[in-house]
Parts: sequence; C-alpha cells; structure tokens
Amino acid sequence: MRLLLVEDNERLAQLLATGLRRAGWAPDVVDCLDAAAAAYRSTRYDAIVLDRGLPDGDGLELIRTVRDREEAPPVLVMTARGALPERCEGLNKGADDYVVKPVAMEELVARLNALVRRRTARGGTSVHCGRMEFDPASRAITVDGAPFDPPRRERMILESLLRAAPRPVAKEALEERLDTFERGIGANAVEVYVHRLRKRLDEVGAGAVIETVRGLGYRLSAPPAARQGGTPAA
Repeated sequence: MRLLLVEDNERLAQLLATGLRRAGWAPDVVDCLDAAAAAYRSTRYDAIVLDRGLPDGDGLELIRTVRDREEAPPVLVMTARGALPERCEGLNKGADDYVVKPVAMEELVARLNALVRRRTARGGTSVHCGRMEFDPASRAITVDGAPFDPPRRERMILESLLRAAPRPVAKEALEERLDTFERGIGANAVEVYVHRLRKRLDEVGAGAVIETVRGLGYRLSAPPAARQGGTPAA
C-alpha cells in the first residue's frame, strides 16, 4: 500500500522508510509541507504519517489539504510534541491517530494497519476473482480458503490489480509503486513480476488471469469457466 511519510529528519526518515517497506508499505518520503502537498495532489495514498515540526510550518496544516479530498486517507501524526494540549490539538484538527516519538516500528505498523482496517470496514468489502479472495482490511489473499502469499513485489502488483478489478491498472502506475518500494528497478520490472505472478496463479489454481490491456497496462479477470466453478481455461 502507498504511504506518504512527511519527516524532515533525514536519518529517521530513512529508518522509517526501510521498516515500512519491510512491512509491505510503499513510502514516498518528503521533508516539508510544500513537498507533501504537491505529492498528495499528484498521488493517491492509503495512509499518511505526518511530523509536526517541519521547516515550513506545523504539519497539522497539511490535514486541511487532505480532508478536501472526498476519500481522504487516514493521517497518523508522529511527533515529539507530546503534551496533552498538543495531542488534543492534533486530534481535534483531524488526525486519525497521534503518537509521540520515539515509537517502535512494530507499533507504528500496527497503528497504520488498524487505521486502514477501520477505513475499509466503513466502505469496503472483500474482493473475489475466480477462486481468489482479497480482504482489504487484513490484506489477506486466499485461494479456496488457503493463504496465498507471493513475494512482496509480486504481491504489491497483485493487490493493485485486485483493488482495481475489473478495471485495468496502467503499467506506469505499477512501475511507480515498485519504484517507490525499491528505488532503481529495471526497465522491464513490471513485465518480469507479472510473468512470475501469472505462473503462481496458474500453479495454485486461482481461477484468475492477468490480462494485458494493449496500450495501457494490466487487468485481473476470471475466465467464465472459473466464475462458474469449472476448470480455468488454458
């Protein structure tokens, strides 16, 4: 899932980004309000981690920009400003959660996952494609009830396709997610991971296929036989 990390301490930002990637998040890191606002306007995020003491102002100012979008992502404020009035101010101004530095990576990830689960529970349901089911709240993927957990990069692509299904996802959007997850990916990275993912889906009998949409990208779909419970088409 895509995350905007707003933190001006370069060392801390690097440590947080590394830990978040290991937990399956794809963080974009910015160090000021102006850059955060620009990133938010151009990208759809699943969550935001926001510092308050930024070079160009209080991070809480970003929340007004975030709330202007109809489907706004949850905002977790993570800051050294931990006095009771400051915590209340952050929550009253629209933060979904407020934690005081330092915070363990395990707790940060758990809080983010909880925020996403709550948002999904309000407006999301499980996604079915063939014999595969995806729970947006827990991010669990199963095939006929059995867990299906491909490697992280392939999983990132599969989640993107599942969330969009049956709509196609542009190749450029998948490239952007992979590049955020791990800088410096190869020119044909998406093609390589899609090829591997297609083989895994076939091996587990997912009943879902990744179609190439010429001139755009990829789409996840279930052949008619798979939707009816029969053997997937070759």
